[in-house]
Amino acid sequence: MFKHIKSDLPASVVVFFVALPLCLGIALASGAPLFSGLIAGIVGGIVVGGLSGSKIGVSGPAAGLAAIVLVAITSLGGYENFLVAVVIGGVIQILFGVLKAGVIGYYFPSSVIKGMLTGIGIIIVLKQIPHFFGYDPDPEGDWAFLQVDGENTFSEILNTVNNISPGATLIAIIGLGILILWNTVLSKKGKIFQLVQGPVVAVVVGILFYILTKDHETLAISKEHLVSVPVPDDLDSFLAQFSFPNFGAIGNPDVWITAFTIALVASLETLLCVEATDKLDPHKNVTPTNRELLAQGTGNILSGMIGGLPITQVIVRSSANIQSGGRTKLSAIIHGFFLLISVILIPNLLNMIPLSVLAAILFIVGYKLAKPALFKVMYKLGWKQFVPFIVTILGIVFIDLLWGIGLGLAVGIVVILLKSYQNSHFLHIEDISNGKHRIKMTLAEEVTFFNKGAILKELDSLPRDSYLEINLLKTRYLDNDIIEILDDFAHKAKERNIDIRLVSKRGEIENPSSFMEFFQNRPKSKLSLS
Repeated sequence: MFKHIKSDLPASVVVFFVALPLCLGIALASGAPLFSGLIAGIVGGIVVGGLSGSKIGVSGPAAGLAAIVLVAITSLGGYENFLVAVVIGGVIQILFGVLKAGVIGYYFPSSVIKGMLTGIGIIIVLKQIPHFFGYDPDPEGDWAFLQVDGENTFSEILNTVNNISPGATLIAIIGLGILILWNTVLSKKGKIFQLVQGPVVAVVVGILFYILTKDHETLAISKEHLVSVPVPDDLDSFLAQFSFPNFGAIGNPDVWITAFTIALVASLETLLCVEATDKLDPHKNVTPTNRELLAQGTGNILSGMIGGLPITQVIVRSSANIQSGGRTKLSAIIHGFFLLISVILIPNLLNMIPLSVLAAILFIVGYKLAKPALFKVMYKLGWKQFVPFIVTILGIVFIDLLWGIGLGLAVGIVVILLKSYQNSHFLHIEDISNGKHRIKMTLAEEVTFFNKGAILKELDSLPRDSYLEINLLKTRYLDNDIIEILDDFAHKAKERNIDIRLVSKRGEIENPSSFMEFFQNRPKSKLSLS
């Protein structure tokens, strides 16, 4: 595990700075105690990171669950009752892993996964624009189009124009300049610039800027534009921040409904993130998905037991890890320890970090996920790839993550059905012989009820007084619906003076009176019938 410590340690620092405001922001957007987001980040890093089979995935509280958490805390009668649902949700996730449900993640088209990554990149940039200019009414981690502050993504950006904070904006521009200089020039100049990451330098400069300008009339950064970690007075007040589930509510049916919802959504988000991060990984590692569900379930049980939010693997932190050179799971684990140590030992120092500097870091993360060149590549692949890609992006930007993926998947399924309709058979019309058109219809390897329309249309359009050969030699699966169509056509063919010859692995027959009887009575072969 320690083989790539030189890569993992700097990457873990960057992930820490990305995760810190997101943990706090998602807790705020969820209506939960701020410390609950940090608990989820710590457990997601140390526990899930240790148990997971993913080398570059990072887990923590997820924005996609914020709306569910917000409603559930109120409907279940308090945060302690909600924690019971988190624990049960973790148990259900473990059950998903045992039942090998992780395979679901492989059934999402590549175009949808790429659209998901690009859409998240765009939404990261759009959501960070207000924070970049020091306008922070909407908490970090609120990725939905309709925001918890009553605005939407674009109205929030318009409101920023009249609420620019000079100091926050200046240090954000300086931080962005440091990041771009580090990425494009300094990282190629020496190993020291690879070991010390640009985001670390940007954060340090941001803290120094805050200290030096805190009494300045114009450039001073107010506290609402800084990270806001809870600061305990002593050990007892620190321990008092932990909450524990009220298992007396376990008999409440709403708790079980919430638990299943959390397990389902968290598992789906995790599996999609696993698929996406594996695509981003330059070393092309493959994450064992069932083991990931077991790890996530264990993490959610522990997080719920000590007062944390639900956990999933999350693409923002995972992509930041990949972009910063993380190689093994050690990066995720160390970032979890950094969260733990920092909230205990240096919360006051963390509260000097300007949110605008962290917005600059996320700008770079978002841009790398949504590079303009990718749109050109997807367009060149054809409309069957481009349309689901674009629909996924629009759904993520204008609704939320799960809706975007769902819409992209729906379009992808429509494309599959359309291609299945088109590719059900091959029709070849030969020269007229003996006064009849000779037509050869070769059916595809697999013919299902999706192909009914195309085959029915071709059969109905055959001219009278023709000769039809139906070739099933390459067909391995023939749906009963198709056999019924052929059976009906056998009766119509007599009225239209169409001779039929059926060629299959079950034998050949001229003018069958019933296709159904032919397939039912012949001995079984490699042709599978439904």
